Amino acid sequence: QVQLVESGGGLVQAGGSLRLSCAASGNIFRFNAMGWYRQAPGKQRELVAGIRSGGSTNYADSVKGRVTISRDNAKNTVYLQMNSLKPEDTAVYYCNADLNISWYSRNNYWGQGTQVTVSS
Repeated sequence: QVQLVESGGGLVQAGGSLRLSCAASGNIFRFNAMGWYRQAPGKQRELVAGIRSGGSTNYADSVKGRVTISRDNAKNTVYLQMNSLKPEDTAVYYCNADLNISWYSRNNYWGQGTQVTVSS
């Protein structure tokens, strides 16, 4: 059993910053990749940022230069630092983990989501 617990969402004014955290716990053999997705009302869930086991990262064009994804391997935690937030960043943000729970068992997990609201 693997759990992803997100925290750090909230209400912020445009131009402000937030830092989201996602802590993974449970029977984790190996992380392959972790990422943050978001879903705004009436829209599809989209990738915001991802980080692979080797440390490489990728970002959605809409957040490049404003968002940084990082991880703390010792804490099994991934972070999303968001700066210069815009009203269009308002969404529920979900943590995702692509990991192995054993040498041969690879699965994909989601957190429960955390609301980010940016006021204009």
